Formats: sequence, C-alpha cells, structure tokens
Amino acid sequence: MNTKKHTYDSGIIGNCAYIAHIEKNSNVNWLCWPSFEDSFVFGGLLDDERGGQFSILPQGEIQQSKQYYIENSNILCTKIESQDGSYLITDFAPRFEQYERYYKPLMLIRKVEPLSGHPKIRVTCTPTYQYGEQRLAKNRGSNHIQFEGTHIKMRLVTNMPISHFFDNFSYLLSEPVYLILTFGSSFEAPIARTAEDFLVRTKLYWNKWVKNASIPAFYQKEVIRSALVLKLHQYEDTGAIIAASTTSLPEYPGSGRNWDYRFCWVRDSYYVLTALSHIGHFEEMEKYAAYIANITQSDSGRLQPLYGIMGQAKLTEKTLDYLKGYRDNQPIRIGNQAFEHVQNDVYGQAMIALLPLFTDYRFRYQNLASAKEWTTFILNKITLTIDEEDAGIWEFRNFENRHCYSNLFQWAGASAALKIAKQYKLEDIEEQAQRLRERAAEHIESCFDSENGVYTNATDSQNLDASTLQLIMMKYLDPTSEKAQRHLAALESELKGEQGLFYRYLHKDDFGKPKSTFLVCAFWYVEALACVGRLDEAQEVFKQLLSFGNHLMLFSEDIDDHDGSQWGNFPQTYSHVGLVNAAYRIAMKLDNPTFFDNLNE
Repeated sequence: MNTKKHTYDSGIIGNCAYIAHIEKNSNVNWLCWPSFEDSFVFGGLLDDERGGQFSILPQGEIQQSKQYYIENSNILCTKIESQDGSYLITDFAPRFEQYERYYKPLMLIRKVEPLSGHPKIRVTCTPTYQYGEQRLAKNRGSNHIQFEGTHIKMRLVTNMPISHFFDNFSYLLSEPVYLILTFGSSFEAPIARTAEDFLVRTKLYWNKWVKNASIPAFYQKEVIRSALVLKLHQYEDTGAIIAASTTSLPEYPGSGRNWDYRFCWVRDSYYVLTALSHIGHFEEMEKYAAYIANITQSDSGRLQPLYGIMGQAKLTEKTLDYLKGYRDNQPIRIGNQAFEHVQNDVYGQAMIALLPLFTDYRFRYQNLASAKEWTTFILNKITLTIDEEDAGIWEFRNFENRHCYSNLFQWAGASAALKIAKQYKLEDIEEQAQRLRERAAEHIESCFDSENGVYTNATDSQNLDASTLQLIMMKYLDPTSEKAQRHLAALESELKGEQGLFYRYLHKDDFGKPKSTFLVCAFWYVEALACVGRLDEAQEVFKQLLSFGNHLMLFSEDIDDHDGSQWGNFPQTYSHVGLVNAAYRIAMKLDNPTFFDNLNE
C-alpha cells in the first residue's frame, strides 16, 4: 500500500470577485480573470509551461516554507527561508466598505518583507491567456510593466527596479517590496502607502465579518476557516455561488473524472446558504435570491441543475487537449455537460434555501409580495416533475432512475411550501403542497428494501447511496426510530471506508466503479450519527475527518480511502459546507457546554 499522502500545497485568497491559489513556494498557480469562469491568467496548476508564473523565489533553494492565514481573515502569509535569509510574502485581494458599497477590484497585492539575513529574491511574472494559448506582450513603463493581448490588459506596479523583470538578476531585499497586479485598469496611487492602507482595511473587513457570525464553541477555529472559504465562492456581482474555483482536478489519478466546477449549482448553493445561515450570515442568501429570481424570470421552463455566474444557461463542455493537466491527468474540461441533465431535486432545494426570506420575521416583511408567486412557481415545477426519472445528485450521464434523493427534496420543498402557506393563510397552496408531500413520500417508500431495512438509491434498485443519509438528517425518518438506526447501519456496512470516510456509492456508473471517497458524505455521516444519538462517535469521526485538510485546513472534494490523499477540485465548497453543518449539528446536540468544559476540548 502506498502510504505517501498527497495534498494540495496551496492556499487561496479572494474578494468575492475572484479567487487566486498560491503555492507554498510563492507561485500563483491558479487565477481566472476577469471572473471565475474566464480563462486563467496563471494556470500552472494544470500546465507548468503554458500556465505562466507569478513567483517570488529566493536566489538559491527554498530550505523551508510555511503558510498561514492572518487570524480570522482571507489574507495569506508565506514565510520562505533560504541560505541567504528569510522573507515573508503577504498576499491579499482588497475588499472593504467604501462609498456605501464593497470595494473589490481585480487587484492582487503582494507585500514582500525581509525577516532575517540578507535574502535575495527573483520575481517572475509571466501571465498568459486563452487557457495558455496566448502569451501576453510585455512592455516596460517607468514604474510598471504592461501586459497586453487580444482584448485584455494587465499591469504590474511595483517599487522594485523595473529592470529586474527584464534582466533577470537577483534583488537584495532590504526593505518591503510591493507588487500590485491589476486587470483592465491601471493603478494610479502611491504604491506603499496605498498597499498598506488596503491591507489594514481588508483585515478589518474580514475580522468584522467573522465577529458578526454566531459560531458555537465546538471546533470554532476550523468552522471559521471553512466559513471564510465559503464566503469567497460567492460571485457578489450577481449572487451566484460556485462549487469550486478550479477545473479538471481528477477525482483520483487516471480516473477521467475531471470536471469544471466554476459554475453555480442550485443544489450546492442550498448547502452553502444553509451553512452560512447556521452561523448567522444572511446577506449571501439575499444576493442569491436575486440571482435565482433573474433566472426564473428569463427561463420559464425547467430549472437546470447549474447555471453560469451571470445566469447563462448554455455551458457547452469541451476539452483542451494541449494542456498537460494536473499531474498529467487529462482531459481538461471547460464547461459542464450537466447543464443538459434532468435533476429534479433542484426545485426543493431552491425552495428551502430561500425559505427564511419568507418565514423568518427578520426578512419576511421585505418579501410579502412575492411569497405566493415564488411558492406557486416551485410547487408547479414539482407537480410537473415528481413522477419523472432523472440523473440524480451524482449526475449520471448515460442512465436515469427515479432517485430517492430527488424525491426527498421534492418532499422537503413541498414541506417548506406548506409552512409558507400556513403562515400566509394560502389555503389553495396548502392543499397542493400537502398532496405533493404525500406523493413524494410514496416514491421514497418505493425505494425501501424491507428485507435489509434500508432505503436504496432509486426505485427498483438494490444499490446503496450515501445521499440517503439525508433521510435521517432532514427528519423524513424519525432519528430515534429503529428504522433510522437500521438504515444507517446498512449504509455503514457497505459504504463506510477507513477512518470515517464514506463512498458516495460503490456500484458502476458511466466511468466504472468509484475509487475515492467523497468527503461531504463523511460529514453527512457525522450528522446522521449525531441525529440518532451516537454523539460520542460523531465527535470522534469529526475529529478524524479534520486530518484530511491540507496545511491551511482547506479541503478537497475527494479523499483516497487508503492513504488519505486529497483529490478532486479544490477547495470544494461541498466539503467545507459539510464541516460547518456537522460542527453545528454536534454543537446543538451537546448539553450546553460551559466555559470550563471547553477548556478540555
């Protein structure tokens, strides 16, 4: 057995307009500009030659590198030690309140300061475009470098000698250096003073955002980090929430399961908003509501499983065969064919994701006029699709079934509509919602295998699926019942891996049998354990799962069951949502721990 553990040795920064990935060696190995869905300008994650580079390396070898976040922020620090000395790189994307709105420019700021000795550095900045097909022209200015290509301009402003970027000599770092990279617009301001001002204001913004969150004491530090990650994945201009900022990182080596996740899945958004609402952040929900409203107004047909961040419906998938891929794993996919799928859980998820806007008295007054219209829209969609087969949560490409999970969320959506109808005294809607709730339950019960005491993944199927853990978590099954206990035990017996990890399923799909576990399923397992009263086990498994984060407690989509390696797109919102919701579930189940109890955590 191979015991060497693979992790993604990078952190992320962002400002709700973009996300950049920065490796422990200082290189920006992934950054898409001007939006999440556009071409990378640095893409070394998928091809170290065509992907360009933005690194701050020592003259000799790196002896040691350490990365950490400034506490309660998305500001990333990388400390590099070399033979000549050590230096600290502070990377951040400016974000703060200004003129009664958020300032979130397409601007990456890198501060480099000496710590010890006499470090000599080499800064390399070679952006690219059109997914590595276009090299940008590099033009010299008085205190900047202009990068130009077809239809795009980028500028690097610095207080370093500009000659350094053209003559390739080492620079003795004796005082702080600032590197400010912008897209589409020039930077016309004092370099050092502005960078320091933006750094202070960005730190204060993130500190305030965390301070305003209601986070239980259970593994609070880890929950805060996950919440900060989730916040970065909302494209604030439209309210869309992406599944991940990357594309084509394989689920496991040679799998061919390499997907583009830079889009907004209705399902994923529901989970993200649930996690953020658990910690008291609702601004993201209101922005997402506007995004969904725009989609439903422009598309009166079937809701797709996913949309572009601008709400675009057509996300044609193609492959870029000239890129080497992460660790030589191809294909590289741009776009996602899942936009063509029928996935009928989306209506219920849209309903319950926005439920607080219509039933919580903190927001209800703003949405009185649209409550009936929105609820009727969703119920009519569920009515039309409740008896259909679909591709399911895992987006099978070549076969359809009537999936238990899809019907569960139709049941949940109808239940949410029932709550709205009763609160607003909408009798006709109440009757429709009750009928749909009962019909969905009939379909769910058609998945019950009475002989083995377990709900299968679909009607007329014997396959088990971790998504049916949600039957317990959403209280379709009474968590205290023997039926819930037996169902959980059957899933454990077949799908539980080592160290608390969980497979989505183990039957063959379009690409054969899965070989890696899906991390969010393990967090669902933790929630299910807590629900049925196995609280000690829930805490033990939760603690085990934390070991699968990287050095910054960032989590990938998939984990190798044998050696604990990270695979799949990174960081994955699903996984961080799983952590936040599992921690919240356990915290709510614990008997109000006192200050003194927390000292022993």
